[in-house]
Amino acid sequence: MKKQSAFGRFVSNYGWRAYAIPVLVVVTAFVVVDAVRSSGTESTADDETPAMGVLTDNTEGTGVVGVPPTADGSFAATLPSGGLPNGGSFTERGAGTWHVVAGTSAKAGQGTDREFTYTVEVEDGVDTAAIGGDQAFAAMVDQTLANPKSWVHDPRFAFRRVDTGEPDFRISLTSQMTVREKCGYDIELEVSCYNPGIDRVVLNEPRWVRGATAFQGDIGSYRQYQINHEVGHAVGYAEHQPCQTQDGLAPIMMQQSFGTANDEIAQLDPEGVVPRDGLTCRFNPWPYPRG
Repeated sequence: MKKQSAFGRFVSNYGWRAYAIPVLVVVTAFVVVDAVRSSGTESTADDETPAMGVLTDNTEGTGVVGVPPTADGSFAATLPSGGLPNGGSFTERGAGTWHVVAGTSAKAGQGTDREFTYTVEVEDGVDTAAIGGDQAFAAMVDQTLANPKSWVHDPRFAFRRVDTGEPDFRISLTSQMTVREKCGYDIELEVSCYNPGIDRVVLNEPRWVRGATAFQGDIGSYRQYQINHEVGHAVGYAEHQPCQTQDGLAPIMMQQSFGTANDEIAQLDPEGVVPRDGLTCRFNPWPYPRG
């Protein structure tokens, strides 16, 4: 009698399953390979970091950074997404001078290219009691800039708070009318800005208190956005950015104070970088939302 092979004995013992098992092994291998391939090539908008634009070294000069060009003055009525929401009270006019909030911080970030020093300041005449006081404002600034989702995610940048000497820029909570003097009021909307002529990140107190329509009442996230966006200008991101993916996260350098829909923002500067393409993003307070 011919001796039965090992495969023959396997077939005799397991019947049809002897043929099914190799097929299942092959199918499983294909599924695994396809899953790995898909995970490496497909991503949702939320997995991608919204673009910041081009980083420049030109943070000097006297031109205000971050304010739309001269318009016809009617946007307060025609751009409701940019209007100031209802809410708490704010200072209409401060003294036009600022005091430094006492306190320093350790270096946050690697700073392979640049370590920025900053002070935290409040305009004289601005009452911060309703928002926790000067130290609460300073703590929000420090914690925001030290967060790994902020600019320190980029190893080129580091930040260190000082309260004496001449910092690289002064992060300043500023009253409504003083903001208009330092940032301009060519459009009748509440803005913040970076004014390199006075080395000052000018944060709009009415916005700090009430936020922006696009943030749907999330005042904390809006304050983080306000800091990150204007500091972004101070570190060299001069240009604004449009929404890039429908329902994706808005780029930090998008003018989210005025809305997160490209068609709305394009009204402010029809010849600018934001197209009328119908895209609408979700609000986002961070340069690197995935940290």
